[in-house]
Amino acid sequence: RRVHGGKPTETMAARPLVVLGSANGDIYVEIDRLPELGETISGGGGQTRCGGKGANQAAGAGRLGTNTIFLGQVGRDGNGDTVRKALSDSNVNVEHMRIRNDPTGTAIIFLQKNGENSIIIIGAANMAWDAQFPVEFVDIIKGAGLLLLQREIPEFINIAAAKVARDAGVTVVLDAGGNDDTISPQLLALVNIFSPNETELSRIVGSSIDDDLEDLVAAARTLQKRSGVENILLKLGVRGSLWVPVNGDVLEQPAVLAPTVVDTTGAGDCFTAAFCVGLLERESIQKSMRFAACAASLCVRVKGALESMPTRAATEELAKQQ
Repeated sequence: RRVHGGKPTETMAARPLVVLGSANGDIYVEIDRLPELGETISGGGGQTRCGGKGANQAAGAGRLGTNTIFLGQVGRDGNGDTVRKALSDSNVNVEHMRIRNDPTGTAIIFLQKNGENSIIIIGAANMAWDAQFPVEFVDIIKGAGLLLLQREIPEFINIAAAKVARDAGVTVVLDAGGNDDTISPQLLALVNIFSPNETELSRIVGSSIDDDLEDLVAAARTLQKRSGVENILLKLGVRGSLWVPVNGDVLEQPAVLAPTVVDTTGAGDCFTAAFCVGLLERESIQKSMRFAACAASLCVRVKGALESMPTRAATEELAKQQ
């Protein structure tokens, strides 16, 4: 069940989206600017909200009406309980989540007035996986329409999950966001769709990238030749997104600009989740990108990560206006 430049196969929509990844209690600190080295500044906020790239993407898909299963780990603590409830309230199946004695993962998010953010991640339960891949996850992944991964859990868990999916003919999507260490060639070889942003793509190929289309596509082609990844979905923020397949035409999707940007946290997760929803519903790549652009535009208008994921109705309404 491999995705190329056209439409996904007919059987995908009947199966769930399985998201394997991180879940956090995110601490928000509101600041005017980032401090200089050695400088102390005052901040506001301090609220704890639900997040983690895996949980964000699962909630994003669930709120868009897709049958979604989240596989991840939280602690036996208040943050873990809160994350599980937030996911469940977002139409996500959480019955297979694992509860650890480690604390729930945390992200400290420094949010500036212009909506831009800087983030420090503390892995905790997200990184405390047993050496043996959970047996109970195998059949869940085999029965998926699509497996969505990120990089905030151990690489060996992602590799094991991707192997199960690939052997079962399940499409594997890897969001490059999360840990900034080198991505294993073994993992990339198992991925059908790889979705970095421009900064992540530049880091992976080891060179700076100009903003023009030709240079962006060339960088994606370089990664494809090195890794064997078939399709690259490149997220470009306010400049939109690019689809670069090994075979087929490069597709561009302009961003759907928000009147006011409140918080960009989770916007990339929202885009990736909505794109996967489009694939599961057997939409074309271009239409899936357009749907994702609308969802991400709504996401940045609301403070928070998981709770900023938009509903299906709101996303479809914005799409009609484009």
